[in-house]
Amino acid sequence: MKSRQFYSLSTLVRAGRALAASIDTVSFDLFDTLLIRRIHDPDMVKPAVARYICNRAASMGITKSWPYILKLRSTFEKEQRAATGLRFADQEARYPDYMGRVVKTVFGEAADHEALLAEITDYELSLENAVLVPRTELVAWLRELKAQGKRVLIVSDIYLPASHLERLVEHAGFLDQVDAVVSSADSFLAKASGLAYPLLKERFGLDYDRWLHIGDNPISDGLRPTEHGIQALVLRDGKEKFRKSLLKRYCNYSLDQHFYRGRALQQIMLPLEAENIPRHPLYVKGFNVFAPLFSAFIQGVAEHCLRSGIKRIFFFSREGWLFEQLWHEIAPRLYAGAELPTVSYLYVSRMALAPASCAYAGLDREHADIVFLPAGNRDFRDVCRVFGLQAEPFLPYLAQHQLTVETVLSPAHEGFIPENRIRLNEMLEEEEGLQEEVRRQTRAANTALQLYLEEQGFFEQPDVALVDIGWLGTIQRFLHRAVAHRPDAPRCYGLLFGASRGIAYPETPRNQVKGVLYDRDRFDLAASAMLTNLDLFEEICRAPHPTLNAYRLAENAAGYELVFRRNDDAAAYAEQSHSEHFRPLQEGILAGAKQYGTAAALLGYTFAELRPWLNYLLLTRLAFPKAIEIEEIRHQQHLDDFHGQHQSKVRPDPQRLWERSSFALRWRPFLRTELFFRQIRERLKH
Repeated sequence: MKSRQFYSLSTLVRAGRALAASIDTVSFDLFDTLLIRRIHDPDMVKPAVARYICNRAASMGITKSWPYILKLRSTFEKEQRAATGLRFADQEARYPDYMGRVVKTVFGEAADHEALLAEITDYELSLENAVLVPRTELVAWLRELKAQGKRVLIVSDIYLPASHLERLVEHAGFLDQVDAVVSSADSFLAKASGLAYPLLKERFGLDYDRWLHIGDNPISDGLRPTEHGIQALVLRDGKEKFRKSLLKRYCNYSLDQHFYRGRALQQIMLPLEAENIPRHPLYVKGFNVFAPLFSAFIQGVAEHCLRSGIKRIFFFSREGWLFEQLWHEIAPRLYAGAELPTVSYLYVSRMALAPASCAYAGLDREHADIVFLPAGNRDFRDVCRVFGLQAEPFLPYLAQHQLTVETVLSPAHEGFIPENRIRLNEMLEEEEGLQEEVRRQTRAANTALQLYLEEQGFFEQPDVALVDIGWLGTIQRFLHRAVAHRPDAPRCYGLLFGASRGIAYPETPRNQVKGVLYDRDRFDLAASAMLTNLDLFEEICRAPHPTLNAYRLAENAAGYELVFRRNDDAAAYAEQSHSEHFRPLQEGILAGAKQYGTAAALLGYTFAELRPWLNYLLLTRLAFPKAIEIEEIRHQQHLDDFHGQHQSKVRPDPQRLWERSSFALRWRPFLRTELFFRQIRERLKH
């Protein structure tokens, strides 16, 4: 009897169904048959487990490198296989045996070896579950066989005992359809030698003539069962082999070219089998483009905090809401076993923090200048609006300096006279009474902010990381200024997705910012492509809740209130509509982040090693996107309460790529190149 080989899953299933009437038992190989792996090499799981053990040991004060632990595992496994080969035809190993030796060697005799082995096993099986995907068509046939009353077995040659394999099959969703799961690790009798088949016959009382075996190995699953008279169908899936060879090639290329490290990571992330279904175009964009960008940013944040010993992270502004969710998807998987910082989300905004920032430091020239960065702000009324001030008490000071509340103070508006800005600066520098009034009016907002921050544990650690989208660091500037007077104010380390630094940031040893993917202070031309459309990133990450307008003391002055922007006006409805438009994109980002965490844990690449690939994504998707990509994702509503309502003489730049018409995007062949070189000139000037 010869085994039959099939080069597609559908033809194998058809042949199996034709044989169903003549058989009572069907046994399936597990790996690469019922379950396929996202990775090309099963051993890729082992370095990730070694890193977990390394982190776990470090948390107990034991310093062992993960390459040392990986080598230890390999040595003990080889020793057990050699010892097994002296007694059995198959040189099999058993995971709990040799990993138990690893645990004793790494953690010493005083540790609870049983508990640690259980932890490590749980982690390794969770990784296996993350990379294993059931073959939908084959599992569906397995269910048919079970419904027909057939005995269904799963038989595997592997170092994991059957109890571990059952956990994998249960996670895949069809353990209830299987009569038994059998592993060579329990008996040291494997399919490879053919000795597993008599063992199964005796154990389950099987008839060779009415037994069908399905697998992917021509020897173990083809030749060996047929030697006993068992019918065998062997799957030789060309598509699967091509997919794995592609990933293997990327991994090999990545040894010399870091770009392919990101490409290999993204290849592992891709959906397989039943996961690969039609999706909304924005979901696909979120999964393939923005999930890697934002996930790598979170990885960079985690690396910085672990390296610097920062134990507290606050995600803030409306973009931080999504970043916090990404953290929970990525960091625990990527740094499993390590002591990660505590994270939480802060409700903050420029509008809410601006008044609180003046309660002790007053209003100086530098912060008044920030008001006039948006072209919609024009006069002193806008200064009062931004900093939460009533204008009337300041009228005498304005009059003394030949100003009014409506004097044009922004060069973006008609009627601007530079001397008026000089007068404003002199007023802010000279009038102590004015500063006292500013402090008086903003003290309540500051008190409410401090109550909120105390409740959130902001002052409990000496160092905190503040994670935001960017770009100028205004929110962190205001936040630090509002609490800098306190002796327990922590050192603030701002970690921004991108730092455009349109205005100088007042960095001190206690207050710093750093752009992770892009920072203007570090020349990176490719990463600067994100400046092509900064609003897009904010809109993509926008939280579902309205923006925060103010911190306010409660009526009894015993607490505080968070005052959010109303959500029932025209602007709010437009924003809600836009958020609904981007919902599929956010869903794709979150789905992609789950896969990123697993892929990054397996590959072990650092953020720096992924940077060439990230720059490629930024450059191709923002500076050189296809017309349809811009049309699908182009923003529709960007609400900014910091921006005033005055109409400025400055018009939007018609040369901005993402503002161009569909006709220009499609029919001007060198448009993107032209605008990119223009951007290069601008970056070099600055």
